[in-house]
Amino acid sequence: MSQARDGFGLDEALAQSGRGFVRAWREAAGAIALSALAWSAGLFLPTGVAAVAAVLCFLVLVGALSRIAVSTDALGARALGLGSAGLQFGATEVRLLAGFALCGVFMAMILSVAALALLALYGLAGLDAEAIRARDWAGVGAPWKLALLGAVTVAALYAVIALAARLSLFAPATAAEGRIVSLQAMGLTKTGFWPLLGGLIVTAAPKLALVLGWGLGVVRGETGWVVWAVVLNGVQAPLTLTFLGAAYRRLSSISPRENAHG
Repeated sequence: MSQARDGFGLDEALAQSGRGFVRAWREAAGAIALSALAWSAGLFLPTGVAAVAAVLCFLVLVGALSRIAVSTDALGARALGLGSAGLQFGATEVRLLAGFALCGVFMAMILSVAALALLALYGLAGLDAEAIRARDWAGVGAPWKLALLGAVTVAALYAVIALAARLSLFAPATAAEGRIVSLQAMGLTKTGFWPLLGGLIVTAAPKLALVLGWGLGVVRGETGWVVWAVVLNGVQAPLTLTFLGAAYRRLSSISPRENAHG
């Protein structure tokens, strides 16, 4: 597929994600194993200690995978600060933490505004609370009201998902550019949003399978928690970040930097 300067081909990006997944395990197996172990340790450690360990180890993993995703080979990833087996904690990890925090605060504000707006709209709609509690959906309100409220709710959910997708390039951008990238990441998706969203949905298959397993009661209990930790860190994270790295490299129209950024 031909690729324009301001866009990228979804099929090629997904193919790069598949190749990157293999490379991620080859160059960052230590970070993957460490993060999966830290997440699993929540079964045995105090909650606060387990949470801090999981966050720090996940930062190491994201830092390793982001460096790999925005570079063309192991030499380029090492030039960006990739450690042996993906184990490192430097300036890039600190920048990623700041980027996570800034994007998290922004998304929390958006979610709060959307939730308050929906609550106000549902309140003004004058729905029958007793009918809702009794699950008498025919008596809740006029069909046109329910249809309108449903459409507005779907639109609000789409807006939140779209914003999250547009922010998703912050991690590879931070690793490649050697600076904190948060809301600026949205500028990269002005013309490549739909392929980006489609790729994120496709690469979310492992997570969706876990959710399905949880809903069916298959992935539950302590064993289920370990399965979640292994799949999210060992499969989902490499797939998603290698795809985002391919998207970033195409949409930013730059080559991976060869200068070390920590």
